[in-house]
Amino acid sequence: MRSIGIDVEFPKEKCESRDCPFHGNLKIRGKILKGKVVSLDPENTAIIEKRYLKFVKKYERYERRKKKISVHKPKCIKLKEGDEVMVAECRPISKTKRHVVIKRV
Repeated sequence: MRSIGIDVEFPKEKCESRDCPFHGNLKIRGKILKGKVVSLDPENTAIIEKRYLKFVKKYERYERRKKKISVHKPKCIKLKEGDEVMVAECRPISKTKRHVVIKRV
């Protein structure tokens, strides 16, 4: 196993995927986000929902917003719907996936 540059615990299982930050060649860069798993339907993919607040200047209040992000799920990290996860930005893995799951919170 190689260090990914972030202080997270390594998965107990081993995978042979080249798109795994722990066992493959995928490098982590950029932002680290937290979100909730909404769907695990596509293979090796998780859809997470990131909730945040946006300030509306006209009304001087915050509004709640949410964004769905497609992330790569390595086989060594087991997830189910409703889990809180930490994801990190990486190189583009497919047309819509630019993040990878690094930890289940």
